[in-house]
Formats: sequence, structure tokens, C-alpha cells
Amino acid sequence: MYSEVSCAIVSGIESILVRAETDISPGLPVFDMVGFLSSEVKEAKERVRTALKNCGYNLPVKRITVNISPASIRKTGSGFDLPVAVSILAATEVIRSAQLKDLVMVGELGLNGGIYPVNGVLSMALAASECGKHICIVPKENSFEASLVPQMTVVGVSHLTEVVAYLNEGIECSRKRNEAPTDEESACQKEICAEDEPEADFAFMNGQKLLRRACEVSASGRHNLLMLGPPGSGKTMAAKCLPSILPPMDKNEQMELSKIYSVCGLFAERKKLLDKRPFRHPHHSISAVGLVGGGQIPHPGEISLANGGVLFLDELTEFRRDTLDMLRQPLEEHQLTIGRSSGSFTFPADFVLVAAMNPCKCGYYPDLSRCRCTQNEIDRYFGRISQPLLDRIDICVEAPRLNFSDITKKADNESSADIRKRVIKALAMQRERFKGTPIRFNSGIPNRDIPLYCSLGKKETRFMEEMYASLGLTARTYHKLLKVARTIADLDGADAIGLSHLQEAVCYRGLDSKDWEGVA
Repeated sequence: MYSEVSCAIVSGIESILVRAETDISPGLPVFDMVGFLSSEVKEAKERVRTALKNCGYNLPVKRITVNISPASIRKTGSGFDLPVAVSILAATEVIRSAQLKDLVMVGELGLNGGIYPVNGVLSMALAASECGKHICIVPKENSFEASLVPQMTVVGVSHLTEVVAYLNEGIECSRKRNEAPTDEESACQKEICAEDEPEADFAFMNGQKLLRRACEVSASGRHNLLMLGPPGSGKTMAAKCLPSILPPMDKNEQMELSKIYSVCGLFAERKKLLDKRPFRHPHHSISAVGLVGGGQIPHPGEISLANGGVLFLDELTEFRRDTLDMLRQPLEEHQLTIGRSSGSFTFPADFVLVAAMNPCKCGYYPDLSRCRCTQNEIDRYFGRISQPLLDRIDICVEAPRLNFSDITKKADNESSADIRKRVIKALAMQRERFKGTPIRFNSGIPNRDIPLYCSLGKKETRFMEEMYASLGLTARTYHKLLKVARTIADLDGADAIGLSHLQEAVCYRGLDSKDWEGVA
């Protein structure tokens, strides 16, 4: 007696369909599971055996062999419990095998036959749809998540007996994606949408005009941003406001971000596609694996959870230097590839890096009436950040200490909604400019294409020649200035980079090790 049930395994944030095959034949009574299995998958044998017994299904006194194929892929997770149990029931003819052809199932079994949720169901349902499967049997808690996949019939179950009843008698509570959600789900979505509304808005931020403008330029060209200033100057608030001026996410971005959160087990809290730009704010004590992802079984880190949004590193110098240096590849390639003996895993990491730091250890330099740091202490403080990481930050802006009037006056500040309109127009110009090329934003212009996209007139060339000599620029900082100037020109709706655009870009000159004292 042989049966086969389709299931899925998460690899990175994508999923691969696999098969749970069961063969029951005469021989010594034994229950074997094979197929390059991790320890938690091997433990499914006892969970399945006990769950079947407690549901009234006795295993035959024969040789039972379960193979999760293909054997070349390592199987991890507890989502194989349900397909293994159903495969055994089909092999013993409790379930009709013909019902298993067009469906995929996943779920963890309790010893009483209960079915519990697993991570990555959205990714699994997408993989099933791409492979021509039309029905997904998933834990009830994961059913709405799976139903976000178009043209997929989702059956949410909470007990093994419900699966048997559905497969044998068609008793089920399935709902296709285009059907209206229940009143309970609608109320839940409305409540969650209200919670997701961004609270931070530039309309509530007084003063710091240069910092506000730098955030606008950063969002318009996807330039990484470093804010330098004393405590309480508004750096954190500006970072929290930045996602509110980024353009809305399209469906592809929403689906990719939702898959990441699903794999991390964070999707069930939302019960809808994530349609807000993420803002991730990890503590400086975070490990390298927590920040960039990894582990024995690689999982996404904070940089992937910030995909399409903002990764804010407050108190940048308090992070471990080796941890920060692991950001270098993702900042260049907008993705992270982790190699393990079981395979290679790729996670998206297309985010805007926003960092904040004090000008010295006490935070008050160059106010010598309050700062007592020596020059050597300041140098050591900045030395905690490597130059290769600084090379990937295009904009550095100072956030000076706010005075009393800035804090207390009722200013008519420009709202994030108004700023976002300009950002969207600038990004539209970039889409048109880079059409047919792999370049997406001004920050990604390769140095070889600088003359093509950032050409200068005679007056602008003379100005940059003077700046190159007086400021001691390098080829690297010169190219960064031109990219930032290109973004500023886009915000003005200008086809060519003008002198005023270059002058503003010089104000945002990236931080170099030899410039620390001058910027502070």
C-alpha cells in the first residue's frame, strides 16, 4: 500500500514543494522516516503515532516507511506532521488517495490530534499556486494568511478528524481569496490598520530645517543617512518620520515583505498583506546574526525585516564594529546570501540605512563649556566605525542643539504628506531616466555612468574643481556628491545639475575619518 501527499519546505523566504510518501508492507512492525531529516522532523514519528492513536486510528502491525522526497534537500520544521499523518491514513485506506492529487497541506500535530500553526505559510501557498495546486489545507490560525494567494482554495483545520472529514466527505469551511472576509476578520483588519497608521509626522517636528531637508533628499534618492548631534536634538524623531515620506508600497513589495514576516512568525499579528513601509530600530546590543540573519538554519535578520523601508541604528558607535561591518555587502547588493552545507539561502535587504550618533562620548562637542572629551577620546570614539561602512553613507547632516523657542513655539511645519508628494515626483523622474537599465535610484548609479547621468556645465565644473581642492575630496566623495546633487536636482524638477544643487550637496558631504573634527 502506497500513498503520496504534497507539502512544502521554506528555503530562505521562498518555498519548495516536497512529497511525503508512505509505503506499508509485510514485515517486522517498524516505523521508519527517511529523507535527510532534521531532529524536529524525525520527532514527528512519535507525534504522528500518538495523535493517530488518540484519534482512534490504529497503525497496522506492518513495516511502515515514510520518505520525504527529494532526499537531497534537508527538511526542517514541524510542518510535516500533518502530511505524514494523512499519508499514513491514505496508505491504510482510511482516506481516499484520489482526493490528495491537487492539494498541499502543512501543520504541526499535537498528541491529541490538534493542528497548530507554523511559520512561512504564505510562502508555501505561493509555491503551491505556482506548481498548479489549487487547494491548501493549513492550520486554522494560518488560513487567512494562505488565502491572500489568488485563486487558492484554503481549508483551515484545527483537528486531524476535520481533515479526514473533508477528504472523505467534503465537510469543510474553505474560502477563496476573492470571497468577502467574515465580520470578525473585517473588524480585526480595521483595528490593525488603525494601529499601523504612522504616528510620526514631520508636521510635529519643530526646528532642524537642514535635518528635515536631508531626510527628504535621502528618501528621494534612497541615500543612506547619518545624523550627528547632541542628545535630544531630534535625531530619533526625524528617523521615525522618514518612512512617512517614502512612496506607497506596490503589490510586489507588499507580498515580498509579507513573506519575510511570515517566515519569521510575525505575520499572524497582522492578518493582511503588509502595506506600510517598515521601520526597524534594533538595540545596539544586537548580535550579528540578529542584525543580518543567519544561524545553523538561516533565518532573516533585521535588515530583511526592514526590506523596502528604514533600518535605524541609534547610537551607531555603541554597536560592535564587526557587526556593523557585516552590513557592507547588503548595502551594496541589496540582498544577503548565506552559504551552509545544506545549501545557499538568499534574503532581500533593500533598505535605507539611517544612523544617529553623538559628536563625542559625552555628546556635547564642540560646546567646550559642557564637553570635557580630549581629542584622542573623540578620535577613538569615531574610530569605532570603519571607513568602508562610512563609504556607503552618502549624506551626513548635523542636528544642532535646539533652543527654547524651537521647542515651545507653535510652528506651521510642513507635513509628511506634502513632502511625500515631492519625493514621489523625484522617484518618477528616476524611473524614467533609468528605464531599461538595472539602476533603480540615484544612489545606485555606478561610477562608470556618472558622466552620463550627472554631467556638469562649465560653471558647475569650475565649482567642483574648487571644492575638490579646498575640501580635499577623493574620487569616492566626489562621486557621492554628484549622486546627491542629482537627487536634489530631481526634487527641483531640473533636467541638469545646477550650481545650487551642488552647493547643497556639499553641505551633506559624507563623513570621512579625516573629516570627523570638521563635521563635529
